[in-house]
Amino acid sequence: MNEVLKKIQEIGIVPVVVLNDAKDAAPLAKALCDGGLSCAEVTFRTDAAEESIRIMTEQFPQMLVGAGTVLTTEQVDRAVAAGAKFIVSPGLNPGIVKYCVEKGILITPGCSNPSDIEIALENGLEVVKFFPAEPAGGLNMIKAMAAPYVGVKFMPTGGINPTNVRDYLAYDRILACGGSWMVKGSLIDAGEFDKIEALTREAVEIVKESRGKR
Repeated sequence: MNEVLKKIQEIGIVPVVVLNDAKDAAPLAKALCDGGLSCAEVTFRTDAAEESIRIMTEQFPQMLVGAGTVLTTEQVDRAVAAGAKFIVSPGLNPGIVKYCVEKGILITPGCSNPSDIEIALENGLEVVKFFPAEPAGGLNMIKAMAAPYVGVKFMPTGGINPTNVRDYLAYDRILACGGSWMVKGSLIDAGEFDKIEALTREAVEIVKESRGKR
């Protein structure tokens, strides 16, 4: 498995971050690292995403930072230039997947049905994002799709929270879960990074409990 994917698997939960102002990137990164999750998927939903990725990767080199909600090859280039180590997309765009594969850039595209998975396999991918996880059928849907595609691992995102994440992580075909509950926009905008650190610590404990590492 790709080294970045191995690291994501070890971390277990990838915080999915939306930043409206790049000034929040450094204190957020510090809160995540201090809380034990040295990882973030910074979504390209805002104008601050690119600069936020750059700040995080430069000031916190121990962090594994990726770019999410990537919809164009131009965004791929901007994200990677800013320091992103992986690309995440909400759906499976064959053009973007092929572009990343040809350039040796790790991408986990959003898949919610068998046809998506087969396109991912055709492009040599071994891990896909399952999105939107809960609305698309949750863990039962993942287990149903995992049966015929024995070599595929999943990274469910969308509706993942402290009450259901344990069930996902306990299933051996889940690489990691994407979650935003510990990095809510309201907490970031209010500058409540101490609360983010506390929620991050709780998330780390959930991973340990779910995977029998206690």
